[in-house]
Amino acid sequence: MRSFRNVLVTGGAGFIGGNFVHYLFRRAGGFTGRVIVLDALTYAGNASSLADVERDFPDRYAFVRADICDADAVRRVFAEYDIDAVVHFAAESHVDRSILGPEAFVRTNVMGTFNLLEAARSAWGFGSGKPREGTLFHHVSTDEVYGSLGPTGYFTEDTPYDPRSPYSASKASSDHLAFAYHHTYGLPVTLSNCSNNYGPYHFPEKLIPLMILNILEGKPLPVYGDGKNVRDWLYVEDHCDAIWRILTAGSVGRKYNVGGENEVENIRIVNTLIDVVSAKAGLDPEKVRSTISYVADRPGHDRRYAIDCSRIKKELGWSQSVSFDEGIDRTVEWYLRNMDWVAGIKSGEYTKWIERNYDNR
Repeated sequence: MRSFRNVLVTGGAGFIGGNFVHYLFRRAGGFTGRVIVLDALTYAGNASSLADVERDFPDRYAFVRADICDADAVRRVFAEYDIDAVVHFAAESHVDRSILGPEAFVRTNVMGTFNLLEAARSAWGFGSGKPREGTLFHHVSTDEVYGSLGPTGYFTEDTPYDPRSPYSASKASSDHLAFAYHHTYGLPVTLSNCSNNYGPYHFPEKLIPLMILNILEGKPLPVYGDGKNVRDWLYVEDHCDAIWRILTAGSVGRKYNVGGENEVENIRIVNTLIDVVSAKAGLDPEKVRSTISYVADRPGHDRRYAIDCSRIKKELGWSQSVSFDEGIDRTVEWYLRNMDWVAGIKSGEYTKWIERNYDNR
């Protein structure tokens, strides 16, 4: 079992990264190290999501507001905090945004990852000098790099890459770059490709939180195409547990697929959310259902994703602990209890909170 003293979590104020930081402090058995969150706090980063961690663990938590595309800033973080492990979440990740503005995705996902790999290589002495022992660079990726599946079959770790959007192409590039640094310089790298995550702190533009909030606000429920695109849904805490197992016991130079084994059509997701939210909020589900509207499909919309996660189960003993129904229930409950978090994002109060708390860090 590996252990680390100073773990750098890039994109740690985002959805999955923020949940992982909470996991390290609340659920990762045996972890006593320090966590350094590096986040540019763009539209999807929300440092207020980590306010409780900063309050409860002031000696073991540090926040650095910086962009991974700023190579000098990244190098300073490695030097100042003596980083010995990187968990790299930071990425532009919304497919629709990548179609409208692909340049930001190439810049952050490719060049940002390059900067981190270079900083790690230099700080840890790989490629020159005596390499430092006890280090690891874990790169978090997506199942979208594999492309689109037909009605049968699963993505395995050996599935050829076939990205279909600027987002998935930029993530595929970063995957190849990470493993190139392992093979060329000996940098200790692990990589995971995960299916669609859902759970607390999810930015409201993504499907599940968007539908929850639109239902509560009486807004239309837009569904792409015929609504039968299939995704494999993974509860975010189960993903965090998988990453922790890879960090502590995964084989260097190895990649692991992480999936929920919950294949669900988009339209079924919407109907399930209608039923759950309506029951909890006292709404008429059939009235809500009448607000579903089918809209023009987005370009290059992959039809089906499904993950074969047998490797991580067999090698690291991981398995999902939260069923789809339980995860949806937990997610809806979280949003109902945290509408102030949503309101802060929508009203602009969160931006003011950043300026008060992090603008000069």
